[in-house]
Amino acid sequence: QVQLVESGGGLVQAGGSLRLSCAASGRTFSSYAMGWFRQAPGKERELVAAISWSGGLTYYADSVRGRFTISRDNAKNLVYLQMNSLKPEDTAVYYCAADSAPHSIVVAKREYEYDYWGQGTQVTVSS
Repeated sequence: QVQLVESGGGLVQAGGSLRLSCAASGRTFSSYAMGWFRQAPGKERELVAAISWSGGLTYYADSVRGRFTISRDNAKNLVYLQMNSLKPEDTAVYYCAADSAPHSIVVAKREYEYDYWGQGTQVTVSS
């Protein structure tokens, strides 16, 4: 069982930056790929970024590539999402999720592939 707790959300002006953190419980965290999803009002939840269990493989949605960076610290059971050059369209609830397939050689891109979810943190970007 893995519990995920996100933090770092808030209100920021367009062009600003935020860093989201996801703290995970459980000794098996380091073997799981992790993802950051977001859901804006009236829209479906979408994958923003994902990282393999080792950190050696990453994935970014086209809408955030070059502005967001996902990273992880397995020693501290933490996953980060550094968000720069934020835009009003980045406004959403951001969720951390874990794919419990251990040591997967690919990064999961489908919502159903993720087994554990955090409660979400609100990010609001004002224009």
